[in-house]
Amino acid sequence: MLCQFTISPLGYGESLSSEVSKIIDLIDKSGLPYQTHSMGTIVEGSWEEVMALIQKCHNTMLARNARVSTTIHIDDRKNSNHRIKGKITSIENHLGRTISK
Repeated sequence: MLCQFTISPLGYGESLSSEVSKIIDLIDKSGLPYQTHSMGTIVEGSWEEVMALIQKCHNTMLARNARVSTTIHIDDRKNSNHRIKGKITSIENHLGRTISK
């Protein structure tokens, strides 16, 4: 399962990087494959692993802030692994070239 999610404190201010870095640290230490980008993070794993990680991240952010917004987008495909990189490789194969990552 691939899951893209974003966790943001509300009312914190203009720059969120210091708060978001705490969440990225939890994701990095989880051992799950992930890719962070400027608008969120993609994590790959089983439903149980990913949901437990998101809950931990959400609760961590909520412990530090009065209000938190969490957005989750799930792409669940049976019998498929290594999709974070595999999806990009498939597109590059169709294009016949590498793309910006």
